Amino acid sequence: MQEITIWHNPKCSKSRQAMEIVAQSGCKADVIKYLEDSPDENKIKSVLKMLKLTPRELMRTKEDLYKELNLKEEQSDKALISAMAKYPKLIERPIIIKGDSAIIGRPTEKIAQFLNS
Repeated sequence: MQEITIWHNPKCSKSRQAMEIVAQSGCKADVIKYLEDSPDENKIKSVLKMLKLTPRELMRTKEDLYKELNLKEEQSDKALISAMAKYPKLIERPIIIKGDSAIIGRPTEKIAQFLNS
């Protein structure tokens, strides 16, 4: 079975549920606590490509920080990616990566299907 990488926030209930689902599946997981080990801009770009999402679609737009930084008005993808690298709290979670594909594990029901695909 392929190795899985999870961008995990232990304080997030959905992220903890994702960890349980991966463990129950028997997959070996490399856990990245992305708030402590922040991904750089290149890693974020790589994950965006795997997710087939725009930078804004990867962002937690309801976070106070998103509003404080006035990111709703920001039009530059480069600036949004830079904000996520600088403030990883803005990144949606959990992200599960398998090979050259990835998903955001919300709703968590998507995770088992992804792991078995």
